[in-house]
Amino acid sequence: MERILIVEDDLDIAELVELNLVRKGFEVIKASNGVEGLETALRTIPNLIILDVMMPGKDGFSVFKELRRDARTASIPVLFLTARAQLDDKIFGLELGADDYVTKPFSPKELILRVQAILKRNQNKPGEVRITCGPLVFDKNALKFYIDSEPVDLTNTEFKLLLYLVEREGRTQDRNELLRSVWGYSDEVHSRTLDTHMKRLRQKLGIYSGMIETVRGIGYRFMLPPQN
Repeated sequence: MERILIVEDDLDIAELVELNLVRKGFEVIKASNGVEGLETALRTIPNLIILDVMMPGKDGFSVFKELRRDARTASIPVLFLTARAQLDDKIFGLELGADDYVTKPFSPKELILRVQAILKRNQNKPGEVRITCGPLVFDKNALKFYIDSEPVDLTNTEFKLLLYLVEREGRTQDRNELLRSVWGYSDEVHSRTLDTHMKRLRQKLGIYSGMIETVRGIGYRFMLPPQN
């Protein structure tokens, strides 16, 4: 049974989400503020966290950053569930590395579908778990990434996005297909954050940044440099 942590200071909303998750067979644990949410996440290591943004004491964005800094929780997928519905807030949450961003009021049915989609995307797939492509190495089990044998810190989303491109080396990937495969959705918010993630990936690739090519009007392509 997969365990979901709900970090939400509105008791009615927390109970509504819990009810719908339990009906789908999930184990649910709850925390009513950011500090308690962090402590609960570290103690229980859930499969996914549903995280409010506006909470007393410590807001959801701050909680998310602390989750990502701790090795025990760095790879746990996070879905923001919040009343902060401004486009800039959505983009900020996704650019932090969140797996999804749902605004209140919300459809419980849609929320559950998004939770299920995130968990499905984060399942370890059978087969090779260590992928090597030129100077790049991906450890799919540990979600670790290396360049020339040196570890490089990638967010979960950056890891999935770069791996998706590498596994399709030499083939142009349409923007909408990248959005659907990595985020599960194709919309204005995710489209804008796709470009931000590509910019950050190029920065982290350093001297190998040119391996991510922009194909104007279509999307992106990963290409290894020619061998000397």
